Order: sequence, then C-alpha cells, then structure tokens
Amino acid sequence: MEQSCSIKGMSVPKSRLHVLWSFARPHRGKLAIGLILALVASALGLATPMVTKWVLDSLTAGTSLTGPIVALLGLLVVGVCIARREWVLLGTLGERVVLEARESMVRKFLRATVPAVTGRPSGELVTRVTSDTVLLREAATSSVIGLINGSVMLVGTLVLMSVLDLVLLGVTVAAVLVVIVLFALLMPAISKAQERAQEHVGRLGGVLEGALRAIRTVKAGRAENRQAERILADARSSAEYGVRAVKAEATAWTIAWAGIQLAIILILGIGAWRVGAGALEVSSLIAFLLYAFGLMEPITELSENLTALQSGIAAAARIREVDALELEPTEAPAGRRVDTLEPGPAEAPVDRRDPRAAGQLDGPVLELRGVTAAYAPGARPAVRGLDLEIPRRGHIALVGPSGAGKTTVLSLILGFLEPQEGELRLNGVPYRELSREQIRARLGYVEQDTPVVPGTIGENLLFAHPRAGADELARVLDEVRLSEKIEALGEGLDTPLSSAVVSGGERQRIALARALLRTPDVLLLDEATAQLDGITEAAIHACIRDRTRTGAVVTIAHRLSTVIDADTIIVMEAGRVRARGGHEELLASDELYRELVAALRIAETTAKVPAQHP
Repeated sequence: MEQSCSIKGMSVPKSRLHVLWSFARPHRGKLAIGLILALVASALGLATPMVTKWVLDSLTAGTSLTGPIVALLGLLVVGVCIARREWVLLGTLGERVVLEARESMVRKFLRATVPAVTGRPSGELVTRVTSDTVLLREAATSSVIGLINGSVMLVGTLVLMSVLDLVLLGVTVAAVLVVIVLFALLMPAISKAQERAQEHVGRLGGVLEGALRAIRTVKAGRAENRQAERILADARSSAEYGVRAVKAEATAWTIAWAGIQLAIILILGIGAWRVGAGALEVSSLIAFLLYAFGLMEPITELSENLTALQSGIAAAARIREVDALELEPTEAPAGRRVDTLEPGPAEAPVDRRDPRAAGQLDGPVLELRGVTAAYAPGARPAVRGLDLEIPRRGHIALVGPSGAGKTTVLSLILGFLEPQEGELRLNGVPYRELSREQIRARLGYVEQDTPVVPGTIGENLLFAHPRAGADELARVLDEVRLSEKIEALGEGLDTPLSSAVVSGGERQRIALARALLRTPDVLLLDEATAQLDGITEAAIHACIRDRTRTGAVVTIAHRLSTVIDADTIIVMEAGRVRARGGHEELLASDELYRELVAALRIAETTAKVPAQHP
C-alpha cells in the first residue's frame, strides 16, 4: 500500500510528493532563502498588532508616541523590502523550474524513439510542455513555502492571541477548527476535479492538433461540425470539472468566511463584556481584533497553496511520465555520449577515410541479416527473417502490397525501429557499434507526405547540414528545378515555408534538395516523385540516376516510372523478400509483380489523363 503524509488534514501520497520534490530539489538553497524571507515577513506582520497595542497604551498613559510610531514605520519599510525580495526570488525560481522541465521534455521528445513519440497524440505531448509546466511552477516553489509560512502564521497568530486573552482564544480556535475540518473534507474533491479538468485539456490539445493538421481532409469530408463537437466534448468535460472545483471552493470559502466573521462578532461581544468587567484592557481587545481580522490571511494562504500543490503534483506526475519514453541509444563506440542537440557529426563533412564508416569498400553499403522487427512488444512482426543487401551504387526499388514491410525497411535502416532479431550493417560495421548520428550522417531521407518543418525555405534546406555553402544550395536547387521559383519569391531563401507559399510538389522537391545537399552514401526515398508533374518528374529521375553512379538510392515505389527506372527491383510480401531482379525478368517470373505493375499502370494512366504529352 502506498504510504501517505498529511498536509493540513489532507492525505497526499509520498511517492507523488517525491515526484514534485524532484523538480524543486536542485533549487533547495534558494527555496530555503525564500522560506526565511517569508517567515521574516510574517513575523513583522505578527508584530504589527502588538506595536499598535503599544501605541494605544502610550496614548492612555500619556507617554511619548515617538517610539511606537517609529517602530510601526520601521516594520512597514522592512516588510515591504523583504516582501519584494521574496516575490522576485520565488518568481524567478518558478520560471527556472518551468524552463528546466520544458528543456528536459523537449530534449526527451526529440531523443525518443519514433514509435514512442508517434504512439501518443502530439497535441497531448505539447500540452505537457505548455500547460502542465505552468501548474508545476507554483507547486514546486511558492506553494510549499506558502504552506509552511501559512502554518507558522496561523500558529503564531494563535500564540499571540493566547498572550492577550485565553477566553477569546477559545472562541477563535473553535472557528479555526471548523475551517480546517471543512477544507479537509472538501479538498480531495477539489483536487480530483482539477486533475480531471487538466486531463481533458490534454485530450483536447491532441485532437485539435490532429484536426488542424488535416484541415483539408476535414473540410473536404464536410466534417467541420462533427470534428468540432468531438473536440468541444473534451472542452465541455474540462469546463464541467472546473465548475465542480469552483463550486466546492466557493462552498468552502463561504463557510470559512462566515465562520471567521461570526468569530469576530463573538470576540467583539465577549471582549466588550470583559472590558466592562475590568478583565481585559481596551488596547488588548483592539490588538486581539486585529489578529482576528488578519486570521483569514494564513487560512487563505494555506488553502490556496494546498490547491496549487494538488494541481502541481498531478502535473508533475504527468511531466515525469515523459521519462518513461524509450530513448534512442546515445552511446558512441568510443564511449562518447551524445547528450545534447548541439551540432554533431551529421552537420559536418563526412570523412570517407574513417575505417569505422568506410568498412568493406568492396562490399554492400547496407545489409539486413535475418532481421525480425515489430512496432510494439507482443505485436505481429512487420518483417520476419529479412535478408537484404544494398549495393554501394545503383537504384533499388521496393515494391509490394500494403503491409508488405516496405516502410519498415526504411525505418530499420534509419534506426527509427530496433530489430528484435538479426542485425543491420553499414559499410560492414554492425549498427550496434555505431551511434545514431554516425548512421544518419551517411543517409539521406525523403518522406512521401513531406512535413513542413517550421522556419524559412533556407532553414529547411539546411536542416540536416546547416554549414553547407551557397554554392551547394544553388547546385541542389538546380537539380530539383527550384531555382526560378526561389528567385521569384520576394524574400528568396528567407521566405517562411508554408502551404500558402509552395505547392505540395514544390515542398517535396525542397525535401529532396535537403536530402541531396551533402552527397549521402544511401538516399532513401518514399516515392519522392509522387506529387510532381511529368516534366519535373523526368528531371528528378535524371538527378536520381546521376546519384546512382556515386551512391545507392533505395526507393519505395508507388509509380510505374520509378519501378522501370530501377536497376534492381525487390518484391516484398508479408514482411519477406518474395523476389528480386529486373523489370522484364520479374514480369516473366513473378505473378504478384505482374499484378502490381498492372495496378501501377492503371493508376498512373488515370492520374495522367488528359494532361499526358509525348
């Protein structure tokens, strides 16, 4: 059973408090200073009613008021200075905690394996970086200090009240006990409601992000209202739980306020009676009333910080779930760790004399030996016992029906997916002896549905090789026939890349130019010509043929022109290599290939009519 500790009548799991403390622990020195400042400020506040009593006693006795007035002014000035310093310290510390949490999550997201990231809605992950960290800020810094300070203020106020009058103290303690019991009963419901509200905010972010990314599909499917209702269902649920929390808080505060006000009325009545009986001085009654009026401050501080602490604990737990994401290996062969996202080997010219990278110069550039891989533990393997060799030069086309394992092959080569059995080799060197940076430094990759990386066209082109020169950029832009398009834009390469500026085909050519910028050993294309017109496609095929003279090109083929253009065609079925050979050879020997070619010919003819020209 999970152990718990009590905070003002509320049970909080120790393990969850430990998660929250893990964010605050690196800053415990500054937290200690903030606590000391808060306690000093509280002590000054507690001293004010006593100095006020001194003023009244001096007035009654006819002695000088200079001392007590100076004391009051001193308390004011020192209190203001300390309060400002505490505010700045804790505010700055809170922002630092948020920044560190965001840095940690962002780096983990980008270092995590592809299945680990794509297996969750991206909008939900974004919510953890944006929304949850804001809740964490108060809980990890000022909330804990506020709870301690509020408790000290409450106890200090009651102690000083006992010095003034024990009878009136009894009335006050009864009211405080009612308030504490009330909050102890209502706080779990408030915390649960707030936690559920935040969960629905995360879901809302995930669905909304996906809908906006597929906005054309949403509109084409006339699904605006249906999708809006699906998104707003989480918004309504969040609002519903938020309202529940507000109602519970309103109930607690209303009863607490009424209880304190009733206590003040009783203190005033009983105090006046005791003054009339000569059992209490007027100055003591006034000082006691000042403490009673100020009693709401520590109670308010305790309840608000406890609420913030509960929300922050839940947020901290969600943030710490990111630690469970499976990360890609960051160990290089020599033991050098790649712990940051700073420019690495992939951004510098590749030294082809490196024996670890060059390996067997006469052998295949890539090998898959008996590889079996699945996208999740216990899932059916996407490829099974796969043996495949990619020659150092030439064009390899992967064809096969949907689910044959073509995309899985590229994912394995790029290190997005780890094999369960077998091994991969790059230039004769096993993948396990190379870091992901060393592997990907020698690969170029173009996705079929080319995503827009936020930034300018130039930044997208330089995405993998930011140190490439202007001459290199000009060369690849000519190769993919984008030079005139870029020159026609008012800002040229500095033009922000968006679907409003470039078409889908132009975006695909930008991705191809990015992959070609530094000549890779292997160029991986998930049908890079799928969205191109016939003339541009022919030019791109010529560019690819030029590359096959110096390196390998592996294409997932969805168009007949790509299949026919390949030097070697590999037919895949059910995660295995079914056949391999040239186009005419496979047409004569493999029935599945004939069916695939017939389907590709029909699809291509349909796509080109009536715009096909000789």
